[in-house]
Amino acid sequence: MLGKNRSSDPDIFKITMSFILTVVLTLGVIHIAHAEEVPALSVEGRSAILIEPTTGEVLFEQNPHEKLAPASVTKIMTLLLIYESVENGKIKWEDKVTVSEHAASMGGSQIFLEPNEQQSVKDLTKSIAIASANDAAVAMSEFIGGSEENFVKMMNEKAAALGMNDTHFENACGLDTDNHYMSAYDISLMSRELLNKYPEIQEYTTKWQDTITHSTKKGETEFGLTNTNKLIKQYNGTIGLKTGSTGKALYCLSGAAQRDGLTLIAVIMAAPDPKVRFREVAKMLDYGFSNYTVIKGDTKGTPLTQVNIYKGKDDTVNGVLADEVTAVVKKGEQAELTKKIEANDGIAAPFEQGTKVGEVIYYYKDKEVGRSDIVTEKAAEKADLLEIIEKLFLKWFE
Repeated sequence: MLGKNRSSDPDIFKITMSFILTVVLTLGVIHIAHAEEVPALSVEGRSAILIEPTTGEVLFEQNPHEKLAPASVTKIMTLLLIYESVENGKIKWEDKVTVSEHAASMGGSQIFLEPNEQQSVKDLTKSIAIASANDAAVAMSEFIGGSEENFVKMMNEKAAALGMNDTHFENACGLDTDNHYMSAYDISLMSRELLNKYPEIQEYTTKWQDTITHSTKKGETEFGLTNTNKLIKQYNGTIGLKTGSTGKALYCLSGAAQRDGLTLIAVIMAAPDPKVRFREVAKMLDYGFSNYTVIKGDTKGTPLTQVNIYKGKDDTVNGVLADEVTAVVKKGEQAELTKKIEANDGIAAPFEQGTKVGEVIYYYKDKEVGRSDIVTEKAAEKADLLEIIEKLFLKWFE
């Protein structure tokens, strides 16, 4: 019997090793499957990117930094500077713009402005956003910058401020010319800035059709505008943003959409035909909505700490969250943010409501995903001498 048991040892060894190997391979398969939880993606175009604009997180990229002709996607920067000029009080929506010979001479997409014709800032902006009007873009560039050349300087300065390192502008509308280029990554940066800072642009970028009125010596005529972005009709949740096409640029698109609290921006450059650019942007958006979600920290105004007031009528003030912080995570993952509060022990009166007293840092899986100021919930007045003496007296008795 003993000899028989020994002779079976090799069989037992083989069975045991086979079992171990099976377990190892199984665990390896499970590990690989987990690593490939978000499926691979590729698009038909020379350059592409998908981002979440609140956080700026890149969810997909394909050759994102190649410098290519952007065509009319250029006008996102033109629109950004228009809205910025209105916000700064440099121009008003009701201001009248007189169209120059130069602006009226623009080819390509246009609303057929005539020299010396007058249009409001609002109607020219609408024409740029909806119909991608080159003549309207140049007219607005001259109105804001004094000349298109000066406005282009403003465009390049803004691009540098936004970290658009693969960009150089030569005109305000995107017609093909030497040394006028952008990358898909840079387009996503300026698209993000426009949507985040001026969400009211969606009034035009989501509108399929509208009209303006031409007022010339020949009289008044109504001119129809149709949006160049077919995603408005084809893709649920579309909020913009801008198409572009020229012989050099081929077909470009910066498309944005919102679903279930998640906003995405997808950019494609040098797609081979117009249908492909819409299809591939839709594919990227589908990929984002299928695989990612947004989680949020505390809501704006949430009390996070209490700060002492020195020489004030009140003894303490709440420190509240100034801005909401969000993070993009893969669907199915444990979605919870942790936070670290760094706040002052006290603040001297007087101070205004919203005075910074600290900062809160949010983490996801021990990685910082955002931070926000902690500010005073209300203002505080400085105590007078009698009030200070009274407080000292009460504390002494306590």
